[in-house]
Amino acid sequence: MATLRMAAVAAPFGRDLEEDFARISTIVDDARSAGVRLLALPEACLGGYLVSLTGPAEPPPALRPDGPEIARLAALAGDMVVVAGYCERGDDGSRYNSAVCVTGDGVLAGYRKVHQPLGEGLSYGRGDRFAAFDTPVGRLGMQICYDKAFPEAARALAMDGAEIVVSISAWPLSATDPHPDPAQDRWTRRFDLFDRARALENQIVWLASNQTGSFGRLRFVANAKVVDPGGEIVATTGQSAGLAVAELDVAAALEAARRSMGHLDNRRPEAYGAPGAPEYAGILV
Repeated sequence: MATLRMAAVAAPFGRDLEEDFARISTIVDDARSAGVRLLALPEACLGGYLVSLTGPAEPPPALRPDGPEIARLAALAGDMVVVAGYCERGDDGSRYNSAVCVTGDGVLAGYRKVHQPLGEGLSYGRGDRFAAFDTPVGRLGMQICYDKAFPEAARALAMDGAEIVVSISAWPLSATDPHPDPAQDRWTRRFDLFDRARALENQIVWLASNQTGSFGRLRFVANAKVVDPGGEIVATTGQSAGLAVAELDVAAALEAARRSMGHLDNRRPEAYGAPGAPEYAGILV
């Protein structure tokens, strides 16, 4: 059996790119020492996230996917597959909340966040698709933060053959009714529930990174984790910064989860049409 050692990162990141790269370099070195081959860094780890979700905010530096910063990230990745979040500058100057997957050979795939919470759309353009892609460690899909609240997003990736979905986040604690214990905060619970549900309903491996600490008005929940195809958390950082490391035979884990009840094979797409929303049925076919 071929096993894959993977890790999801919980760490803080801000506007200073040199500090971000220094932290990423240390994380990559630690992961490589632990034998990790697939590493998920958080959303907006190059340049930090927004300081607020209630209106237009000072954005992070906008980087080109073919620019020197992403090339630097690829060089750090070396023989690992690394997924990271950044503010992408589009060809027309638009900004996108994006993820990039790299190895030392360069960029394997990019993704622009589709689902935007609260006022995020005032600072970023919107992506329009979910697509899986092949890598040296298997077929992956990428999501960013609020995307995990939408079952259709993960299902689209699973139906495109994704064995592992990498969900990177800057997921905050509740802003309106925070719990004194962050582990009991309602937004922490939702973060964990979404991660487990998306893995279980699609019977895939789910790798979830997140930011830690505070940035502007936001406090992040950490809780980076690896979830198996049965929806069980097999590694987590809890409320702390660090690496959630797990080793799985991905093909065997997917086969075992789907052997008796295969959620993807047992779908009934013809029953899922919703009046006024034909695209909902279409994405599940």
